[in-house]
Parts: sequence; structure tokens; C-alpha cells
Amino acid sequence: MHPLLPTPRALLSASLAAGLGLTGLLATAATSAQAAATRYEAENATISQGTVAANHTGYSGTGFVDYTNVTGSYTQFTIDAATAGSTDLTIRYANGTTTNRPMDVAVNGSVVSAGKAFNGTGSWDTWTSTTLPVDLAAGSNTVRLTATTSNGGPNLDYVDASAGAVTGPGAMAAAPYEYLGWGSPQSPTSVMSSTGVKWFTLAFMLSDGTCNPKWDGSRPLTGGSDQSAINSIRSAGGDVVVSFGGWSGNKLGEKCTSASSLAGAYQKVIDAYHLKAIDIDIENTEFSSSAVRQRVVDALKIVKTGNPGIVTYVTFGTTPTGPDSTGKDLINKGAAAGLGNDGWVIMPFDFGGHSGTMGQASVSALEGLKSAVKSAYGYTDDTAYRHIGVSSMNGDTDESDEVVTAADFTTILGYAQTHHLARFAFWSINRDRACGSGSDADSCSGVSQSPYDFTKIVVKYAG
Repeated sequence: MHPLLPTPRALLSASLAAGLGLTGLLATAATSAQAAATRYEAENATISQGTVAANHTGYSGTGFVDYTNVTGSYTQFTIDAATAGSTDLTIRYANGTTTNRPMDVAVNGSVVSAGKAFNGTGSWDTWTSTTLPVDLAAGSNTVRLTATTSNGGPNLDYVDASAGAVTGPGAMAAAPYEYLGWGSPQSPTSVMSSTGVKWFTLAFMLSDGTCNPKWDGSRPLTGGSDQSAINSIRSAGGDVVVSFGGWSGNKLGEKCTSASSLAGAYQKVIDAYHLKAIDIDIENTEFSSSAVRQRVVDALKIVKTGNPGIVTYVTFGTTPTGPDSTGKDLINKGAAAGLGNDGWVIMPFDFGGHSGTMGQASVSALEGLKSAVKSAYGYTDDTAYRHIGVSSMNGDTDESDEVVTAADFTTILGYAQTHHLARFAFWSINRDRACGSGSDADSCSGVSQSPYDFTKIVVKYAG
């Protein structure tokens, strides 16, 4: 369940309608999806105080750069960009020690990631990759990786440059949650025609008790009305993000006991629906376990490697001033692992106490999230904003002192538009209507409103 607390709604068990519809796949998908990468071999770059070597196995090209244990040794690449905008640099390296060998990453003479970590890989023959989004100018750019300690840098194999679209995350950024298994769900196509929304986040994919994904842990991955729901969305020109996790039920992050098996479970769903994006809504026991947090991060890195261009969101709770120590640890684990996550997304509600309006509290929480992501990844402010997101809750939340109004959503929208956030979603479309006599709180907002007032605000967001 999306709310953080185990309220009655969080204990409901249901399943989600979903399915496979190839003919409805959008040709334009997410504008944040990556293009094919261009590879720049380190041995062909400009090298200062380092050498080209070939005394270890597994490298690409004709060799790799050995930083020769010198502070200030560097490798400089000339990277061409067809247009100005965000580009993901995937850096392949090996570090046979147990000591981090940090490097400063500079673009066109300006450091964009100070002391970026390059941790041990187990041996000098074991290569791994870390991804760093940077902003490039149109035309020729210099990218310099400079060792900052007397150990020098790691052995450097190559840099892959994958240009992202310059227009931001696009329609995928506005993908409110709908749960088709309970809460009197509306027809997705009716929601589309009434609001103009194109993308839905469908919840929740859980474990069936093993490392096997099923809707709500019980309904088949494909078939029947589940398949028809996604087919209908895609046939109407839309698409879906599948959300894994929530508050209740068996979590794949816990039932899958290794990163590779968890990545395999994610992959099974990606393949079943030909997904362009997934959301990991990490809550409750999945969120509180350090081992599971690390497993989720490592699994997502495998998914990113195996599915070029797939968009990943990680969604979790927050305080009014930003992520708590557990949330910060999750982000730090992602940065240390080199996970190029598209959106670290907070749920700014169920605070247990806040000041000001819920819109103001949400903005405060997002500023704290930006700072945490900036610190962990060494991003600029602009890049950090583009890698955070918000998933609010409309109307009454699980806390008696919290009411999220349409005005609060408008405040969040303005903030998202100003800073080009990766995502603006909310829980949930099911609740985006006024309550009638005896209505279930999971099927209405608890505030006075017209149908889809909140969805109509969110759909204005285009990245």
C-alpha cells in the first residue's frame, strides 16, 4: 500500500488489472530514455601522468589507463554531443584494492562531481561500471577524470556517453497511481478521456511467497482482465509504469535472496509488459532492512545494464525536512553502487507532525531530498533536481492533521515545473473524487471536490 502507516486501507488485499499490448506501445515513450551509447576508449584519450597498460584481463579495446598511483593524474576525453542537454556517462573501471580511489569529474573545465567514488571491485581483472549524468554543450566537450589521492585512480577502461532527450521526462513524469483491485477503480480509459492523462502507475507487484512476481502477490502476471486493462490504456495512446512493493504484503526485495534473483524478478515483469519504466515503492520491512536496501539498489543496477533506456524510480517516505537517516542511506547506497537512478521520489505525507500547509511541507521535504541526492552523487543543483520526484496523497491522509488540497497540488506543480523534477505522481486516482454517504475512504478523497480535480493538476506537468 502506498501510505506509510498500516491503516486499514494498507491491509487490504487485492490484485491489479494489467496485460500485454504490443500494438499500443508509444513510439515516443519517455523523453528521458537514453539513446544508443557512443564508446570512448581510455587508451585513446589524452593521458597525464598515467600509462596505457594491458597486464590485466577483461578490458575493452587495446588496453586501459593505469593512473600509476599519482595524485592529479588524469584521463581526458573529447565527447561530441549533437545537441545541448543531459548525457549519461557510464565509466567502466577496475580497482583491485579495498580502498576507494576517488576522482574529480570535470566537464569543460568545471568539476561536476567532486571526489566521485570508485570503490574496490574485488580484483584488477574484475570490471564494473558507474553512471554519472552530466550536462554537455552542443558540439565538442572535454570530460576529465582526475585522481585526488596518492593512490591514483582506478584502472580506467572506457566511458560510454548516452545522450538523453533535452526536453525532460515528458508525459511519463505525470503518472498517478491507480489500483485496479480495490477502491472502486475507475476505467483507465475513462480517466484518460476525462483528464488527458496518458500514463498510469499501476500498483502493486508483490511476491507470491517466493521470488516470483504476481499482482498483489496472488493474481497471475498476465491474462484475463489484467491484460485487458493495459491493452486498453495502450490502445488509447497511453502507457504504464509498474510499481513494486508498497506497505503491505510479501515484498520481492525480501523474498529474493540475492541481487541477481531480484533483478530476475523485476526482469520477468519488464519482459511481460515490455515496460519503459518501473517504480520501486520501498516501504515497511523492505525499507527498514539495510541488506534489502542494498539488494534493491544492486538489482536495479543489473536492470539498468540489461535494459538500456529503461527509467527507474525509487519511492519512499520522508520527514517534512527531507529523507530520514534510512532514506539518506538508501540514496547513498545507490550513489556508492553507481546506480544511475532516474528519480529518487518521496511521499510527503503521513509526517506525524508538520508546520504550514501540506504544499509548503512538501516543498521543504523536496529541498531536503535535493540536498541529499546532490551530496551523495556530487551533482549540481540543477542535475539533482532533475533526479528527484514527488508522490503526494490527495485529500485526507492517514494523519488527522493532514489535508492535501488542490491548492497544495498547485504549489507542488509550480515547484516541479521550476526545477524540472523527474516525477510528479500521487496516491491515488481511486481517491480522486468526493465521498458519498458511506463511501470507502480508499475510493474518495474526503474533501469537497469535483471528479479528477487532482489528476487534472498533475497532468499539467510535462517535465
